[in-house]
This record gives sequence, C-alpha cells and structure tokens, in this order.
Amino acid sequence: MKVVEMKEATASLAAYARKVATEPVVITRAGRPVAALFSVANIDPENVSLSSNPQFLSILERSWARLKSEAPVSEADMRRRFKAKR
Repeated sequence: MKVVEMKEATASLAAYARKVATEPVVITRAGRPVAALFSVANIDPENVSLSSNPQFLSILERSWARLKSEAPVSEADMRRRFKAKR
C-alpha cells in the first residue's frame, strides 16, 4: 500500500489510477487517511457502491449490534422456526 500525504499528492489522477493496479494508494492529511484509491477490476459495481453508502453501513452497524446483544440461535432452533428438514 502506498501512502501519500495530501500536500505531496501532486501526480495526476491518471498516474495514481495506474499505480492502483499493483497496490492501493491512501491519501492522508496530517497523517490521517482521507481518501483511498484501489483497483475495482475484480469487484462488482454494487459492492463498491454499497461499501460507501451511509444508509447501508447504518443497517450493517445495527445488525452487528443486535447480533452481539442477542443470544445465538442454534441450528436446531432455526430448523424448528422454519420447519426445515435435514
């Protein structure tokens, strides 16, 4: 991963886009990440879009919080709930 301080990020966007073919590029301000460039060659557009969608990320956070706060459901309980057969 290449890390570039914003003040030093003077190359063209095209140059950074060529660089991400081999490694991600993280742009920082005062040492803190503010942007990242990475190849999406093997990633579908929906995943790229969802990974930065605030509404979707909020849903994920609520889901993880709920999962942590509730007792796990056993396989047997799940099968009973959905009347599934082996």
